[in-house]
Amino acid sequence: MDEDGFREYLVKREIPEDKIVESIALIERFESVLDSDDKLKGLESASLSEVTKFVSILIEEKTNTYDNLAALARYGYCMNNMNLYLAVLELFDGAEVPKVLHEKLGDAVGDNKRNEVFEGIDLPPLGTPSSEKPKFTKAIMDKMEAVVDPETCQKVLSDVAHGLPEDYWKAEREKYLEAGNIDDYLAAKRKAAIENLEKHRDDGSLFYNQEINDEVVEWVKSRPDVLTGERQGNVIYHTKIPFLAKKYLEETDDRMKRYYACHCAWARETILDGDIEVSPTFCYCSGGFSKKPWEAALDQTLKVEMVKSALKGDDECAFKIYLPEGVK
Repeated sequence: MDEDGFREYLVKREIPEDKIVESIALIERFESVLDSDDKLKGLESASLSEVTKFVSILIEEKTNTYDNLAALARYGYCMNNMNLYLAVLELFDGAEVPKVLHEKLGDAVGDNKRNEVFEGIDLPPLGTPSSEKPKFTKAIMDKMEAVVDPETCQKVLSDVAHGLPEDYWKAEREKYLEAGNIDDYLAAKRKAAIENLEKHRDDGSLFYNQEINDEVVEWVKSRPDVLTGERQGNVIYHTKIPFLAKKYLEETDDRMKRYYACHCAWARETILDGDIEVSPTFCYCSGGFSKKPWEAALDQTLKVEMVKSALKGDDECAFKIYLPEGVK
């Protein structure tokens, strides 16, 4: 373990001293777990399987805290072990969704009906691997669609929006007011999004979890509906940029293409595992994330409709976001 390098990195990140000490101790323990297994070579080669093994120990001990997982991610990033870094990001991905879904469903249908849906189903702990997440999703969706009407299911799921707080999108309102109308707001939004992709391509940094190359940038440029959405009348047609766009564009197998398109950690593995099937209605959670910037910009609730979904066999995920009548 490069303790000095890690400490220097954490200091630059302005992590408090007590958290630095705890982070170093956690990485030392992670290293000791790796060293105890002859099959493992240490921190330099640690990736998803090693992280999953270690985090399962933390879950059992109930020490699977945000700070502990963040320490693993930070060490991976600091040491340029992207396999380790991305493995922890995968465990973080959508971690708040079950808790927020529990809350939103209660708000929509009341505690009694919410409890009926969740009866016998435990909320997955932080650090649950992607291979285990679809079991929860299938159980919840089967119960929700049996107990709650379709419109309410879609509404509740679209309100989850990955569990991010409302403040996450607050800057969109200022951008819209500065632009003065939908078309100029969208044009500025798209220009900034393309420039951001180009920056990641040029400096080799990750766009969330993925590498960006020339092919990805040019493909997004050719698809105005991708990433930011395209306006047609009073509808924004929004197609999600694939979860792993580089691999998506290179892939020829239909199933793998769908897998690389899907962003949802709570359902993506079902595309490869035919034993579990999650209702595509769950994709309204992704639709809610797509419409949130528009709701923040216009300062009102909007309707979203799923058009395409990797869970229902499409090779991309797309939504319609309905703008209010008379909006400029």
